[in-house]
Amino acid sequence: MSDSLLIVLAQLNPTVGDIAGNCALIRAARGEAAQAGADLIVFSELFITGYPPEDLILKPSFQAAAEAAVQELAEETADGGPAILVGTPWREDGKLYNAALLLNNGSVAARRYKFALPNYGVFDEVRVFAQGPLPGPIAFRSIRLGVMICEDMWDDEVSECLEESGADVLLVINGSPFERDKTDVRLNSAVARVTETGLPLIYLNQVGGQDELVFDGTSFVLGADRTLRAQAAMFGEETLHTRWSTDENGAWQCEASPPSPQPEGLEAIYHAMVLGLRDYVGKNGFPGVLIGMSGGIDSALSAAVATDALGPEKVRCVRMPSRYTAQASLDDGAECADLLGLKSDTIGIEPAVAAFETMTAEVFEGREADATEENIQARVRGVILMAMSNKLGHMVLTTGNKSEMSVGYATLYGDMCGGYSVLKDVYKTVVFALAQWRNQNWASSFMGPEGRVIPEVIITKPPSAELRPDQLDQDSLPPYDVLDDILECLIEKELPVAEIVKRGHDEATAARIWRMLDLAEYKRRQAPPGVKLTGRALGKDRRYPITNRFHAASSRA
Repeated sequence: MSDSLLIVLAQLNPTVGDIAGNCALIRAARGEAAQAGADLIVFSELFITGYPPEDLILKPSFQAAAEAAVQELAEETADGGPAILVGTPWREDGKLYNAALLLNNGSVAARRYKFALPNYGVFDEVRVFAQGPLPGPIAFRSIRLGVMICEDMWDDEVSECLEESGADVLLVINGSPFERDKTDVRLNSAVARVTETGLPLIYLNQVGGQDELVFDGTSFVLGADRTLRAQAAMFGEETLHTRWSTDENGAWQCEASPPSPQPEGLEAIYHAMVLGLRDYVGKNGFPGVLIGMSGGIDSALSAAVATDALGPEKVRCVRMPSRYTAQASLDDGAECADLLGLKSDTIGIEPAVAAFETMTAEVFEGREADATEENIQARVRGVILMAMSNKLGHMVLTTGNKSEMSVGYATLYGDMCGGYSVLKDVYKTVVFALAQWRNQNWASSFMGPEGRVIPEVIITKPPSAELRPDQLDQDSLPPYDVLDDILECLIEKELPVAEIVKRGHDEATAARIWRMLDLAEYKRRQAPPGVKLTGRALGKDRRYPITNRFHAASSRA
């Protein structure tokens, strides 16, 4: 007779710092698992505290609160219900570990500590956690679980140690953020561990937004033959029931079930933007968002994402025309708001701009108009948005994209005013593609209307800041397809100018963009957070000095 187990994978959305709330999620999910007859329910990395807790984890009172919560949960497992495998910080011998604990029969039955601590990109666990030893398997009923924590799966030394010490199944709990094209990379790493060890693998990831990070879930199970046996939803909470039994040779195998559909490409990026904004607004208690609706592509796409994330009743737009604003832009912005079902206000900025011209006339006398006057317009708009935010309570959603933020095509204390940006890690060419995608697609998780939500003219007209007569973005910047390819080379790939030129780009243009990228670092340090979508988001992923004299001319390799 074969052994059998029902293991439930709880792909849920914890909140950093909400230990009581996270434990409530555990109790609710465990109760449902108990009704299904589950033997074990598994939760993701640092689920007790939420992930990533960053330096919050260094507070002794926070560590103590997490440990007390774990002890309460452990005592509750004396009821004969499912055991719990959960991620939490844990102290031992004066050291703090990123731990996976098995709670069973009323106590903490086993502990395993993370061995491979990531120290790159958005991760800096080396500065807050001690490295655990190479783990051995955890004996649970008739199975030996080879428990790994996130980065441990990317280190073949950990899985090799578990296989050699008798593990039957590899079980990985994760806090793995979404990145463009990361799903296949993640799956390939899991396949490599299965191939090396000959063991099936359970991969559980959390879902939800935490500041700039979005966790996509996409939990899965691989058989020892590397086939996909089960897969949870992407960007959605789910408790995935996996049924395990031993074959005639005593090897554990998972019963196959249909995998959930997995968004790819533009669809995945758009879903990540929606989820990131929804959780940032919801978890921080904002009643809604406020958007300056210019009639351009960036504000239109931002408004569409916000509406899909929050619903039209929580999104408010304001048009702020100047003497340079075309009537067509006002009409386009109004049409977009109407298509999305949004309330829209109009506040002209000319009285405030005229007041600034009068106030500064003596100081500026004899000097030609330049970017100063353009920036005054942007800053007046910023003041209006922040005043409305103060009065109404809505968070201002900035609309700048990665292309503009990379080269400093934005005004400090002007269009950079705000609390969050959904386009911060989206290049301009992708902004256009996402707008077209949203006009043609809709999902049941979206709270905005089906069908076309962005007027076609907004997508097709040449972009302009409309801060001076007949202004176009390409007066100051290369065409966006050229700019974005150069920026991807500089940011994502760290290529020198010589290599960029080999891709067909003009050397002077590539060197100029490099210089603009460097010079704008001081602006980016003051920019609001935004959804991370690529491998090198501007911010924690890319930490460059503001004072920096190394430039393109210094690098000819």
